[in-house]
Amino acid sequence: MIQARDIPNLISFARIALVPPIVYVLLAGDFGLALWLFLIAGVSDGLDGFLAKHFAWQSEFGGKLDPAADKLLLLSCYFVLGWIGLLPWWLVGLVFLRDIVIVVGWIAYNQHVQRISAQPMLISKVNTFMQIVLALAVVANQVRPILDAGSMLALLIVVAVTTVWSGVAYVGYWGARVVRHD
Repeated sequence: MIQARDIPNLISFARIALVPPIVYVLLAGDFGLALWLFLIAGVSDGLDGFLAKHFAWQSEFGGKLDPAADKLLLLSCYFVLGWIGLLPWWLVGLVFLRDIVIVVGWIAYNQHVQRISAQPMLISKVNTFMQIVLALAVVANQVRPILDAGSMLALLIVVAVTTVWSGVAYVGYWGARVVRHD
């Protein structure tokens, strides 16, 4: 039986369900619709977080589902934007590599050192925000040019720097925890 406290998780599942249509419309070149769907996904992310916190509907499952939904959406968009030539492959690879390093490090730490919950670092939140801004800017530029080539390059560089910075920060964090734990 679905209860009110399940609403944030249902919203996260709906965001996951938006991934295939967003990928499809990006591949089809319907950037206006892709932008709207991406906006709906973004609003749903804010809404599920607000509801979970405001009504104390947080759960361990929801704490994992929400970021997984965000990552699935963002990584899918980055892959497709790379595939259709709107993002450079080196950046797509960097974004994927960072997430792989973080997930593998967290799993290894939990399995071999001690079990802890995943708490995102500030730089990780900044990086995710910048990745979203870049994806939105790239798609929006296909609808109506809003950024010139120089501004787009600057945004690419900011995303690359925050991606590397956050990946290195997590490696340092997990490494320091391992040393302190021994």
